[in-house]
This record gives sequence, structure tokens and C-alpha cells, in this order.
Amino acid sequence: MDFQNQSMSDSPQRKIGRGKIEIKRIENTTNRQVTFCKRRNGLLKKAYELSVLCDAEVALIVFSSRGRLYEYANNSVKATIERYKKACSDSSGTGSASEANAQFYQQEADKLRAQISNLQNNNRLKCRQMMGESLGSMTAKELKNLEGKLEKGISRIRSKKNQLLFAEIEYMQKREIDLHNNNQLLRAKIAESERNHHNMSVLPGGTSYESMQSQHQQQQQQYDSRGYFQVTGLQPSSQYARQDQMSLQLV
Repeated sequence: MDFQNQSMSDSPQRKIGRGKIEIKRIENTTNRQVTFCKRRNGLLKKAYELSVLCDAEVALIVFSSRGRLYEYANNSVKATIERYKKACSDSSGTGSASEANAQFYQQEADKLRAQISNLQNNNRLKCRQMMGESLGSMTAKELKNLEGKLEKGISRIRSKKNQLLFAEIEYMQKREIDLHNNNQLLRAKIAESERNHHNMSVLPGGTSYESMQSQHQQQQQQYDSRGYFQVTGLQPSSQYARQDQMSLQLV
């Protein structure tokens, strides 16, 4: 920043012819912008000269009407601001600083609570409007937008419902196939068990156990007709075994 050359170029003769300027807001946008640029450069030049001539720590921050930032510092803007905060806290005392901080945080908390309350009220109103209530304050355009949102919501709900129904039907079909396969497997096991039981009931030579029992009963009846002691089973009990042997020896 070559502020020294600019300061020397300003001669006292140029300043003599200047009139007094009324300090008020310039209504013309172009003139206001031109004046801002000139005054900003002059202010930056003065800050530079003050820091050099007096060995002072200077920090300058300017925001234009459009929000653009202009700054100057011979050291650092951030460091100078921190030094300023420390100096203010030391001069005012910790008690007043704490009170100011508490008041600030209380105000911020009140603002946040108000915002939360407004959001909750808006959400309740929207829910009632979605249910077809509190429609008196709505315009035709707002009602049309609400109708479109409801139709889209119903379409998504139906799509999700059909998706769940199709998934359930598919599961039941798979379950039916599994039950059918298990039924066929049980039938096959039952048939195999019956075949094994039939094969075990047939003795070697093609004679079944039932036919052998019938022949034995017929032989016992023939022996009883000759006067032998009657036997009531396929195998005599131990208490009649000796009597059967004696009757056979007498013949």
C-alpha cells in the first residue's frame, strides 16, 4: 500500500476550494458507491499512516452496504481483536462480564425456545391440514399443493402395501411347497415301513407266520381227539411240560 506517495500528491491548494459537505446518507446508488470507495481508501491510508508514524497497533474492519469485507491491520486483525477483548474484560471486571454473558445466553435461549415453539405449532397445523382440518386459512393454490402431496403420499403407501402383500404371498407359496415336499417324504417313509413289516412277517420258504400258527392249532385239535392232554398255546407252559411228555410215552 503506497499511501505515502498518495499523501504527498495532495496539495493544500486542492483542499482550499472544497466546501462543506452535509453528513447524511447519499440517496443515489452510484454516487454512494463512488463516495464509499474514496472514503474507504482514505480511511485505510490514515490507518496506515497512524501505525507507521506513531508505532501504534491498528486494526480496521469495514463492511460495505453489500456485505463485502475490507480490513487492514499492521499486525493481525484477529490478534488485535483478542487484545481488545482482553482489555475490555480487564477494565470492566469479571463480575460484569459474567453478568453480560449470562444475559446474552439467556436471550439466545429465549430465541431458540420461541423458534422451537413456532416450529411445533407449524407442524401441528400441517398435520391437521393433512387430516383435512384447519383449511379455512388456505388459498386455492395451497389447497392444490396439499392435494398433490396427499396423492403422492397415498401412492407411496399403496406401493408399500402391495410390496408387503406380494412378499407375504411369495412366502406362503414357498411354505406350501415345503409342506407338500414334507408330506411326500412322510408318505414314502410310511410305504417303506409297511413293505419292511410285510417282509418280516413272511418266513423262509414262502410260509407266513399266521399260516404256521393255523397249522399248529389244527394239529393240536387232532391230538386232543385221541385223548391227549389239551394244549392251549403254541408253546406249553413249564408246569404242563412233564404231563405232555408222559402222555406221549403211554401211546
